[in-house]
Amino acid sequence: MEGQVADYIPELAKADPRHFGICIATRDGHVYEVGDTRQSFTIQSISKAINYGLALEDRGEEHVLSRIGVEPSGEAFNAISLKEGTGAPFNPMINAGAIATSGQVLKKDGQSRIDRVVEYLSGFAGRPLQINQTIYRSESETGHRNRAIGWLLRNFGIIDEDPDEILETYFQQCSVEVTCRDLALMGATLANQGVHPITKKRAIAADYVDNVLGVMATCGMYDWSGEWIYRVGLPAKSGVGGGILAVLPGQLGIGVFSPPLDSQGNSFRGIKVCMDLSRELALHMLNPTATPLSAVRLAYQGGEVVARRRLPPSTRELLRQHGPSIQVIELQGGLTFTTIEPVIRQAANLAAEGSKHLIFDLRAVVSANSVSFILLANLSTRLAEQGVNIAFCQPGKTMTMLRSIGIPARQIFATLDAALEACEDALLLEVTGSSWRPETPLSLRSCSLFRTCTDEDIAFITEQLQLRRYAGGETMIPAGDIADEMFVLIQGTVEVQISAGENDCKRVDVLTAGMAVGEMAFLDGSPRSANVVAMETVECIVITKDWFRSLDQVRPTLKILLLQEMTREISARLRQANLEISALQRA
Repeated sequence: MEGQVADYIPELAKADPRHFGICIATRDGHVYEVGDTRQSFTIQSISKAINYGLALEDRGEEHVLSRIGVEPSGEAFNAISLKEGTGAPFNPMINAGAIATSGQVLKKDGQSRIDRVVEYLSGFAGRPLQINQTIYRSESETGHRNRAIGWLLRNFGIIDEDPDEILETYFQQCSVEVTCRDLALMGATLANQGVHPITKKRAIAADYVDNVLGVMATCGMYDWSGEWIYRVGLPAKSGVGGGILAVLPGQLGIGVFSPPLDSQGNSFRGIKVCMDLSRELALHMLNPTATPLSAVRLAYQGGEVVARRRLPPSTRELLRQHGPSIQVIELQGGLTFTTIEPVIRQAANLAAEGSKHLIFDLRAVVSANSVSFILLANLSTRLAEQGVNIAFCQPGKTMTMLRSIGIPARQIFATLDAALEACEDALLLEVTGSSWRPETPLSLRSCSLFRTCTDEDIAFITEQLQLRRYAGGETMIPAGDIADEMFVLIQGTVEVQISAGENDCKRVDVLTAGMAVGEMAFLDGSPRSANVVAMETVECIVITKDWFRSLDQVRPTLKILLLQEMTREISARLRQANLEISALQRA
C-alpha cells in the first residue's frame, strides 16, 4: 500500500490505513457512497476552507484580504511562510493563513470562537459535529511550530490579541470529527450556493461561496494545487487525516477518505480516486459538459402523444385512460454522469409511481461517454426486475454504444413512432388480456363508419358495394391521384406514407381493420396527398363517389349517418392532435 499515515501528530499515527471510502452528493441531496463512508476521522485542514467562509461573514472581504492573501505559497502547508514586509500569510489554506483566519472569527452572542466554528462546520455537514478531545490534546501538545507561527502573526499585527486562545481554537477545529459522507455533503452545500441539499438550511452567505471555492481551487491541495487543477479540475481541500473534499460548482460534492498520505500531505488513494472520477465522469470544471443544460429536452406521457396510427375509438380511449403507464423522455446535448444522473432518478421515480414503459429518445444527443450509458443499462436491468420496460429510439451515433453495453435489439427502435407503437401494444395487452388487432375479417357492423347503421342499411351496403383485396406491399392509393374512391378496411393494416426524398418514404399514419381510408380527399375533392400501402393482405369495402352521390336520392338518411361518422372520426383526430401539441408545449 503506497503512502504513509501522518505521524507528526501521535494520535493520527493510530489511523487504520485500510480505511477507504468514496462518496458523491448531488446539489439536490442524492448521495452515492461506497466503502468506509461512515467511519469517523478528524477534519484537519479541510476545516480551513470552511472556516474562511465564517471569517468573511464576520469581518467582510476587504478586512480579511488585508490580513490574509489568496496566492499559492509554493511551500509546505506548515511552513513559517509570511509575505515580506506585511507579515501576512500567503493564503488561508496553509497553517499560517488558517491560524490568522481563526483569529478573524468573532466571539459573538455569548459563544466562544470554537463554539461558533463547530456550529458553522455542523451547518455544512447537516448534523451536529463534535471535537475529538484525544486528537485535540495530541495536536496541542505537539503544535510547537504552529505556536511559533501564531506569535509571528501577533508580531506583525495580523492577529490582534494573545495568540494562545486563537491557537487552541485552531487545534480544536482541526480535531472536529467528520465522515466521508459529511465531506461530500459539505461539498454539495458549496455546489448549491451555500444551502445544504438535505436540511435546506443556508450554511454560508451566498456572497462568499465563490471566494471559498476560489482559494480551494488555487491553494487547497498544498504544493500540488497546480497539478491538481490541471488533472482533476475541481476546487478541493485535503487534510492530513486522510480526507479530501472536492466540489463541482453547481453540480455536486465529493468526499474521499483514505489515511495514507503522499509527500505533499494529501491522501494518496484519494488523489487517484479523484483523478479517475474526473476523467471517467467528465467532471473537470473547465470541460463545457461539466456545467450542462438539462439533459432532458422534453418529457411527456402516452395517451397525450401516441404512435402515428389510427386506433378504434374504444382502444384509443383505453390508451388515454392508461397513458401515464407510458413515459417518453427526450434527451439532448452531451451525456455525462452529471447530466444523466438526475435523469436516472427521474426515470426511477416514474417507475415507482406506476409507469410500466419508459422510452428514451436519443435523437438530440450529440455526445455521450461510456459512464452515462452504463448508468442507463443498469437502470434498464434494475427496472426490468420490477416489470418495467425501457426502450431506446432514434439512437443515431449512439447505436454502437447501446449495443456494446448489452442493450438487446428488441429494446432499440429506429423511430419514436415504432417505440410508441410497441409500448402501446404491450400496454393494451396488459390491460385487456388480448390483442386489440382483429384476427379475422370484421363484420360491417364492427367498422366505425357503419356502426350506427340499421340492419336494413347494412344489407343494402353489403348488396351494393364491392369487396376488394390488396397484397402486402401493394399501393392502394398513390399520391396525386383523383379521389374518386374511399375504403373501409375489414381485414389487415395499411400505412400512409409521404415522400421524404429520393427512394425514401416517411410513415405518417397506420390504419387497421374497422377504419376508413382516404375519406378526407374523397369529401373535399382534392388530389391524394399521400401514398397508402398495404402492410399485409388487406380486404376492404370500396365506396365510390358515384355511389355516395346516389344516396342523396335513394337513401339520404344513410348518407347523413355516414357523414356524421366521418365527421366524428375527423374531429377525434383533431382532438388528439391538439392534445399532442399541448403536451409538447407543456413539456
